[in-house]
Formats: sequence, structure tokens, C-alpha cells
Amino acid sequence: MNFNFADLLRDTARRHGEGLALVDGDRRLTWSQLDEAVDKAAQGYSAAGLVPGYRVILLLANSVEFVTSYLGVLRAGLVAVPLNTGLTKPEIGTVVKHSGARLAVADGDLADKLEGIRVVRAGQLDGHAPLTPQTDPEALAVLLYTSGTSGDPRAAMLTHRALAANVKNLTELGEDRMGPDDVVLGVLPMFHAFGLNAVLGWAIATGAALVVDQRFDSTGTIDLIRRYGVTRLPLAPPALNALLVRPDLKDALRTVKVVLTGASTLDLGLADRFEEATGLVVHQGYGLTEASPGVTTTLGEDEPKPGSVGRPLPNVDLRIADERGEDVEGDDPGEILVRGGNLFSGYWPDGVDGPDEQGWYRTGDVGYLDSDGDLYLVDRLRELIIVSGFNVFPSEVEEVLVGFPGVREAAVIGVPSEETGEAVKAFVVPATGAALDPAAIREFAATRLARFKCPVEVEVVDHLPHSVTGKVAKGRLREADR
Repeated sequence: MNFNFADLLRDTARRHGEGLALVDGDRRLTWSQLDEAVDKAAQGYSAAGLVPGYRVILLLANSVEFVTSYLGVLRAGLVAVPLNTGLTKPEIGTVVKHSGARLAVADGDLADKLEGIRVVRAGQLDGHAPLTPQTDPEALAVLLYTSGTSGDPRAAMLTHRALAANVKNLTELGEDRMGPDDVVLGVLPMFHAFGLNAVLGWAIATGAALVVDQRFDSTGTIDLIRRYGVTRLPLAPPALNALLVRPDLKDALRTVKVVLTGASTLDLGLADRFEEATGLVVHQGYGLTEASPGVTTTLGEDEPKPGSVGRPLPNVDLRIADERGEDVEGDDPGEILVRGGNLFSGYWPDGVDGPDEQGWYRTGDVGYLDSDGDLYLVDRLRELIIVSGFNVFPSEVEEVLVGFPGVREAAVIGVPSEETGEAVKAFVVPATGAALDPAAIREFAATRLARFKCPVEVEVVDHLPHSVTGKVAKGRLREADR
């Protein structure tokens, strides 16, 4: 079957041409206008000499320009590489080199972070070069970086098929699915899998209007919800927490039908307090970049079970396995394995560590299924820390910290945070005779790491616990810290 993910926009423009597609500040685009703008962007890439398969960096905040640049890349048969706008210049330089990108689209001051690559401003791609239709569903559409950019970069390879399968799974959810009458808040960053394909992608497929905002701010966000009658509110848990301080919250959210979170773990108490204050159930999901990103959701369940992240989405298989890859019995915890058309094709550039021959992907997360098939997350096999929905790999932070003069050894763990779900805490061991200043170490890290990766706390210790093989025993560190 021939298919390009940007075809979904064309279909929606045919069905809902004059319907509202995007709101960005004072700008409003209908579906027909958005489709035309995406055509223009796609032709601009072609006129710039880019041919199918070339990678294009997108360093843009949520905006009309992000949407048109991204979909234009896909329509032209190119590969989008959306980057976190909070990355530092060295981190971005590593990704530029690793991805082999030929062009970067950036806006405002973000363009100053790019070196060694041709840069164009968003909206300035102009040209009328003919497009070669790219319709292979297995062609690469997006590279999403999931890990350390100063250490060993890893980018999940998402095809047009994977993106479309995720959207199809979401559209088959039943009553809770998104529709053309919905107005969706688009404040989750579009450089993140959740914002890119579970919000933007789903809206494009269904014809729901998307109200774009660059960053969450309780006053500004509430104003947008009121002004446009937002019906669907996908937010990260820290944003839900920030909204709870508002005495007018129930009235402010009166048009909202669905509240959905899924970028990081939701505290049970927070979910209860939010429901008490607004009358709205907070639906949860579990996903990962490698699944484009949806795996499970509580959408479609009248009363989601406390602590559960729901059941597998339509067309997604899930099982819990032991170390040998065999199914565990009953509700014992084990590694979560996922299978479905929404899965990635391995990591760039050679497709390593993707799904196995039977299509199963080992997520590295630990969970268990209850007798109804609801999933509960327990822990991570990997040492991943998730700050405001963004992945932080401890090894990357540790590498920076040991570069500080007088630090002999460093270890990083995730600690609970009301603001960001998890935060980074560092333990550092001084070299013999060295006196370490935690504030100076944090300042040092801030010049070398994106803000969300920086330790919020640095503790100087005499030594770190080690396993018999010499690895730092992170479990013991966590226990001691608790």
C-alpha cells in the first residue's frame, strides 16, 4: 500500500477544508490553508536541493511554523529530526553530526545554537520545485533522539507506517477518541513523541482543532482554554499540579471533556485531588518513543483503576516476560514487551536493537498485568530518569560531573519532584585533598547540559556503594537517599 503520513492532512483538508485547524496566537489556519502551507514548505525543501531520505533538523518551539516545517519534511520524502529546544550548542552539534542532517530549520535565537550546518528560518523556505511523491510506508519519516547527546546518541527510527499505526490505534478507541468537534490544547512540546504524534498527529488525522502554545503557564493556559472552549487537555503531571492552586479551576475547565497525561508517572494523590477539584478523571497512558509513542491508555474505561496505566491500545500486543523472555505467571512483575505496527525500526543508522524476529520489543520497563489486563508500572530496568517527560540518561550527566576539577567519581539518580515528576540528584566523591562546592558543580553542569538534565541537588560523599563487579550500586544509593 502506498502511503505518506502527510497524506492524512490532505484527506482531512478534503473533508474539513474550511474547519479550524490551527490557532497560534493571533493566527488561525483552516485545514485547506494548512495543507497549502505544507505543500509550499515541501516544495521549498525540494527547491533547496534536498532529495528524499535527507535529514532535516527542526529546532522550533510549538508554532504554526513547527507544524508546516514538520509535515513539509514528510511530504517531501525527507526525514524530520525534531530537537529539544533546551539542548545546548554542544549537544545540538553532536546530533547534527550523528544524524548527518543537511539542513536545519530554526526560529529566533535558536538559530544561534546551530553550527556546521545550513540553517534557514522557519517560513523562509520558498520555491516551486516539483515534488517526487514519496509513498513507501516503510520509508523513514522521523528520527527522535531518546538519549544522551554528549555520550552515545540514540535516535529511534520511526517510519511513515509506525506514525500512522499509532494514530490509527488511537482513532479506534471508542467514545473517548478525538473527533472533528474537539478543540485540543497543544502545549506539550512537539519535539517529544507524545506532543508530536499523540497530540499533533492524532489531531491531523481526525480534524480536531489544535490550539498551539509554546509553554505551560497556569494563567495563560487557562485563558486559552476559556477563549477557545478547549475540550481535550493533554498535559504532563507537573502542569496538572500547577493548575490545582487555582480556586476557579472547575469553572475554567467547564468545556473540557478529557484530561490525559502520559509523559511521566502520575502520583495517585495528584489524580485524586484533580478529580476532587474539577470533577474530571485524569486518564493515563504508557508509551515510549520507540512505539510512536502509544502502548496503553485508560481512555475508554469509565473508572480507571488507581495506579494503572490502562490496557493496550487497539492493535497493540503486550506481555510480561522474565529474564529468559518467557511469560511470567499471574500478576508477577517482569519486563514489558510490546508488539505492533506502531513500533520503530531500530536505532539510527543501522536499525540495531529493534523488535525481534517475532516483532516483540523489550522496553526495559518492569510492570505487571492484573486479571483484567490492566498494566501497572513497577520500575525500570534501565537507569532512565524522566524529568517533565524528557529522558535523562545518568551516564551522560555523570560524564559531565567527573569533568569538574576535584571530582573523582560521580553517580546520578532520579528523585521524586512535585514540579517535574522526577528530578536529577548527583552524588560526587572528591579527589584526595579536594574541597568541593555543590553550587559551583551545579553551575558547571548548567553550562554543559540542557536545564532538565542538570542536578537539582549535589551531595558530596566520602564514597559510593559498589557491586561486586565494580559498578555503582544505584539501588543502594536510592535506598539510602529515601
